[in-house]
This record gives sequence, C-alpha cells and structure tokens, in this order.
Amino acid sequence: MTAQVDYLAVFFTATSGSSGEWLGSDEKEVVQLVWQLVDVQNKKLGKVNELLIKSDLADSEEKTEDEVENVTTEQHDSGADCSTSAENLETALNLFHLQLTNEVNSAGTGTSVCLCADGQLHIRQVIHPEAASKNILVPDCFYSFFDLRKEFKRHFAAADLKALNIHVMAQSLGLPSEPLTLDPEVVLSPEEAVQQVQTMASIVLSLLSEPFCHTFSNPEKVNDKFESGTCSKMEKVLDNTVIRARGLPWQSSDQDIARFFRGLNIAKGGAALCLNAQGRRNGEALVRFVSEEHRDLALQRHKHHMGNRYIEVYKATGDDFLKIAGGTSSEVALFLSRDDQIIVRMRGLPFIATHEQVLAFFTPGDDPKDACPVSGGREGILFVRYPDGRPTGDAFVLFSCEEHAQNALKKHKEMLGRRYIELFKSTAAEVQQVLNRHSSAPLIPVALPLWDCLRLRGLPYTAIIDDILTFLGEFIHDIRPHGVHMVLNQQGRPSGDCFIQMTSAERALVASQRLHKHVMTSQRGQNSRYVEVFPCSAEEMGLVLMGGSLSHTHTRTQRSGTGLSPPPCKSRRLSPPLYSFAAAPQVLTAEAAAALYPPFGQVLLAPRPLPPGHAYYPASAQLYMNYSAYYPSPPGSPTTMGFFPSPSALTSPGGWDTSTPKTPWFTPLCMRRIHPGHPLCSPKNGVQEKFLS
Repeated sequence: MTAQVDYLAVFFTATSGSSGEWLGSDEKEVVQLVWQLVDVQNKKLGKVNELLIKSDLADSEEKTEDEVENVTTEQHDSGADCSTSAENLETALNLFHLQLTNEVNSAGTGTSVCLCADGQLHIRQVIHPEAASKNILVPDCFYSFFDLRKEFKRHFAAADLKALNIHVMAQSLGLPSEPLTLDPEVVLSPEEAVQQVQTMASIVLSLLSEPFCHTFSNPEKVNDKFESGTCSKMEKVLDNTVIRARGLPWQSSDQDIARFFRGLNIAKGGAALCLNAQGRRNGEALVRFVSEEHRDLALQRHKHHMGNRYIEVYKATGDDFLKIAGGTSSEVALFLSRDDQIIVRMRGLPFIATHEQVLAFFTPGDDPKDACPVSGGREGILFVRYPDGRPTGDAFVLFSCEEHAQNALKKHKEMLGRRYIELFKSTAAEVQQVLNRHSSAPLIPVALPLWDCLRLRGLPYTAIIDDILTFLGEFIHDIRPHGVHMVLNQQGRPSGDCFIQMTSAERALVASQRLHKHVMTSQRGQNSRYVEVFPCSAEEMGLVLMGGSLSHTHTRTQRSGTGLSPPPCKSRRLSPPLYSFAAAPQVLTAEAAAALYPPFGQVLLAPRPLPPGHAYYPASAQLYMNYSAYYPSPPGSPTTMGFFPSPSALTSPGGWDTSTPKTPWFTPLCMRRIHPGHPLCSPKNGVQEKFLS
C-alpha cells in the first residue's frame, strides 16, 4: 500500500496484566478494545468505541444460550460513545471487524481503512499471540497497521523512538494532554484507555494538518504464514536478528515455532531446529528475524508457553545460525528449491534401499483418502550419505500438501524390508543440518587419543597367557615387554577381558582388523570362544585396571562420549585418603603385625632383596605388593618391587594365615604371568611372576 488510505482506525488494547512498555509480556488475556475512526480526507473524527471482553463466565450467573452467544450494547461510564461486551476474544475480533466495516461504509467517503496503534505491542504482542494460542482466525485488518511513533518520528527526527509515548508526542505538537502515571505493573482502567485513544486521534489530525501535511503510506506488515527456504553458509546474517529458543517439545516443527512467535516476522527459512549428537532434536531452535526490532520483541516472550511447556528465549549470533541452517550443497539447494513442499524425514532405512522401494513404501492402499504420493517422484527423495558415498539410513521425502504429509506420517514404524521406518515431519534447516553433519568435516577438530593398545573381550575363563599369545600369532612380536594384562573381577576370577600393549597404533589397528571375532582355544579346557578385538588407548586400559568401567562401543572415527567412567572406589584398600570409613576391627595385635609386615617407610626406601638361588617362588608362597597410595594405571610393569613370602610358621598347607580372615590383603584386579622361557621375559626378571594390581 503506497497511496494514502481513506480512513485510519486509531486502535488501543488493554489486558488484565501489565501495561505500557510491558504490554503482552505476561501472557495475560485481552479485556478491552478501544478504537476511533479518523476521516483522513475530511480530517474529521468519528465516535469512540469500546469493546469489553469477558474472559470467563461466572458460575453464579445464570444465562440462557441466546444471551451467551449474542452481545449486548450497554451504557458505560468510561467516556466511550459506544460500549459493547463480548464473551471471548474470537467473538470480540469478529465484532470489531464488523462494526468497523459498517462505520466505514456508512461514512461514504471511501472504503480503504487501516489500523493505527501506539507502537508495535498492541498488534504484534497482544492480538496475534493470544489468537495463535487459542487457534483463533484473526481478521485481515490486523495484518497491516501504522505505527504512530514511527510516523511521528518522520517529522521529529531527533526524537528517541523507544522513549516516545502518547504524552510526549502530544506535548511536542502543542496539544493538551493529561499525563497518566502508567505503571507497567498496574492494570490500565477503561477510562484511561479511552483517554489514550482520544489523544492519539488528536495527534493524527495534527499530523494531517499543516504544516506537516503527513501522508500515511507503507504500513507495517504482519506475515500471515512462515516461508521455508534455504540459507547459504556464505550469506551474511546479522547478530542482532537471531535468538535461541530452548525447551521446545521434541515433536515440534518450524511451523510450531512460527506459531509461537506469531505477530513477529521471521526471515525466509529462519527457523532452524537443533539436533544432538545422535541426530535427534534436542529441544532447541535458532530463529532469525527480519530486523533487530522484531528480535527485541521476541526476547520479551521469554518463558511464554507452548502448550504446557514454557520456552526460554535468549540472544544468539549469526554464526550460530549458519552452523545449524547454512549449507553449500547444490543437490540440497535443488531439493529444497520447490515452493509449498512439506518435508518428511525417514530414519532407519536399510542401507540398500532404493528410490523405487521408497516410492513403493508410500504407495496408497485401496482407500483414496490415504493417498500420499511423493512429490516429483524420484526427484522428491533425498538420501543422506557419508562423504565416501555410503548411506546413513536417513532420507528426506517431499509431499505437495499437508494432507499427503499427514497420511504419510501414519506409516510411522511400518516395515520396509526387515526394518521398521521412523517418520518425522522435518524442516529445510534440518535437512541442511543433517547433510552438513554427515557430508562435511567437523566444525571443531577433535584431538583423538593414541590407540596403541588392544582390548580382548570374551576370552574363555580357563585361558592363560600362552593361549593369548597363541591367539595373537604373528603380532606377538609387536607386544611391549610386560604388556599382557589379564583383568580379574572383584572375586579374583577371570573376567574374560584382557589388554595388550602394542608397539604402535598402526599395528594395534591391523591386529584388531585381522583377529576380530576369531576363535580362541584354551589349553586347560575343551571350550573355545570367539574373541572380540578392539583398539583402545592406554588411558582406557589404565582406568579399567583401576576398577572403572569402559564402554563397549568402539570405533576408529568417532565415539559417542568418552566411553569412560571413573573407578568405583568401593574397596577400603582402593580408596584415596580423603575418603572416610568406619574403623575396622583389629585382626592382629601390634606385635604380630610388626613381625609380619616391616615398617612402611623401610619397605619403600630399602626394598628387601630377593633370596638368591631360587629359580621361582613356590606356589604356596603368598606374595604382597608394596602399595603406597591409590595406585595409578600402569603403562608397563614396574622395574623394581619388593616381595615378601609369608612366614611359614604362620601359614597353613593352603598358603594362608590361619589366624587371619580368609581374605587376601588386596583385592586383585589384574594378573600377569610370563613364563621364564618366553621371549617376552627380560633377562633380569626371567622367572615366573605374579603381580596383583
């Protein structure tokens, strides 16, 4: 609209909550509509109309059905020429449009009319949000309006737009105006609302008259629907136009986001749903508006509700939006270039799925009401692939209308081949985000650990070191000295896991690829099992040897999380000194303990030398390791350690002290045995060793 309109309807709203600059920020319902018609050509004012809205009917009032549906005209003491009441917002909006149209037609001067409000809040933050939350169809007259403050600023350029109000504008024009103490936290009375409209009408007449002779053209527009589209990574996105919405329902779409911000103009393709590491929606979205003014109004909807959930709204940057919604693929741009298309995401497809199978999946049955043809045939299907061309199991499908898309979503979790398919309503920004994640390098490079160790899982419980070395075959020469670590559980029994320290990460990878799921046979039993072989890091190995847990999901390229969990620290002897435990009952007297165990400092500073002449330790001799604190994960076997055989006078034939409980001094978690004749044994320690760690 470029030509001047025939009539202006000066419009004002009041809610049951905050007023002034906080109008609409508390989601309170509209309780009053006030307007006055201004004849632009003849510079005449019409009557002041007031419409009171009853939010809820009182239970004590007994009304007939006709009285509830119809509205009644009453005399009111607010100062309005005509006062009307309505039962709800939908009735009030329709009645307002009807009365305004009748008044314009009765004047006979012209037919074009447009609303004129004091700022943006009355239309964008009050009428449209409440109508959207209640699924009310708003009349067409509310999709364009004049902002009286912006029209005033065209003649008073020095005025601060945010500081302007009706009283300031009236004073600048020399009009009589009673200053109102508008406390934003106080509900505006009906009398004050009528006074505001009368003052606004006087300001409009002053602007139309000389010396200003103002022309009301180019009104503000309110988008009636959200336009989906694509965004290039090379596009410039201003930081002051983007917000981040948090707390969205997981099934929400870009249309739901546009409905939440109804009244504010979102840029084309400006609603981007965020995905987590697994490719699922995480309840956040980045929204790009057409200007900073609309972004600031969106921030006022912080903690407004979408259904039963409140939504948090924060500032964001243009780079944040481009990371989510920006794309560079010409294939995606061509796929999303069609207008008025509904996108559905397919997840869980077989890797060998073809275009024909997807088209057959959406083939309608006998009932024509269930029709859901894919728009464009093969061109309406986009498979998501890795950079090397391998399929990811995801695809996006286009449908021409909402009805076909809803029929397609009814096939959620139906079978395609031997797999059930998940279907979700998607967006253009989600298509870009999924394609960026799978087909391009990560935005932030991640330093991966050095996986120079092997983890063997599923060993036979009777397996020994020789069985493991036989299983490794040619890779036995790539094992570091003292690099075989068998893991025992808390009962001291084999857990079926083993760690091997290799000389390089390359050899560890080759070994895992060749030996994965090969069969290992135990020499001590007839059972045999296939063994899973994974590459891992020394950090992961050390954590498991200390009693922690390790995730079983290993890949060479990417891991979902660290895969690590800290040691449980459940044992008194494993816990650091800062853990407090109740005092344990004394087992040995001080004299017996001193005879059995030397002083701790003496053990650490001057380890007792091993008696000469012994090729190996007797099987009945119990060995004790010198632990000084919470023992770290070993990169290899210690070079020097002191071992003390238990006194023979205090031991039973089984090798344990009969005067103490039948529990070892330390709960074993890892055991390593190396035979004397094996090449892994060093000349210095060429004896059978038994370590408890």
